[in-house]
Amino acid sequence: MNSFFKTIIAGWGAKKLGGGCLSTIVIFVLIYVALGQCSRTPQRSAQLYKSPVSTAMRR
Repeated sequence: MNSFFKTIIAGWGAKKLGGGCLSTIVIFVLIYVALGQCSRTPQRSAQLYKSPVSTAMRR
């Protein structure tokens, strides 16, 4: 995900969910990190660690 959009979404979510100054900052960081985790692509790691059992069962 683009860093700009990640920041905008995290800021909007923190504004809606945050009560005070500190909680807003904590919620912003949590949402920002969560969005960063969601944007990772695990396809390459799945290709690297294919199990021979799973490929044999597909045949």
